[in-house]
Amino acid sequence: MRRDIPSPHPDLDPLERFREWYERAVASGVLEPEAMALATSTPDGAPSVRFVLLKGIDARGVAFYTNYESRKGRELDANPRAAVAVLWKPLQLQVRLEGAVERLSQEESDAYFSTRGRGSRLGAWASAQSTEIPDRSVLDERLAEASARYPGDVPRPGYWGGFMLRPDVIEFWEGRPDRLHDREEFRRADGAWRSRRLSP
Repeated sequence: MRRDIPSPHPDLDPLERFREWYERAVASGVLEPEAMALATSTPDGAPSVRFVLLKGIDARGVAFYTNYESRKGRELDANPRAAVAVLWKPLQLQVRLEGAVERLSQEESDAYFSTRGRGSRLGAWASAQSTEIPDRSVLDERLAEASARYPGDVPRPGYWGGFMLRPDVIEFWEGRPDRLHDREEFRRADGAWRSRRLSP
């Protein structure tokens, strides 16, 4: 029978621990520490997964940005639950999160978009993400058109913005010899986190 046990770190919120692990990965020089696999599904349960970039961790959850009209954007709007996994292999650390997803505010999306390089901002205008194109030249033409249209500041397209995954499950995995890894799972219920150890 499964039994909840007190966390060995009772004062450390799991999202704060995730932030600490992420900062550790950044400090260690791990290549692209912000890369995370994002799994979505259609309303009838057909799954898909791809890598996106982690762009924020706070008390609400984890943030990432995309074209809302892309496949993942459409799937998240139709079925607003998702799972993400982050692996920092050199450190033998992995984190999984599952939960509800919602769009970030326009103000938050604007603020992040303004930090992107000009080329990336123009690229958001040039690419109708996930739609079929005949060849690469279409992107080049659209990029040139966007650059001519916005010679100065490049505004955020209305179809591009952020999502926040608000986890109700977070699992921490630490590699150990003989594949006897450490796994600790946190589940949120009634506003509080409870943890339990899992067999590897």
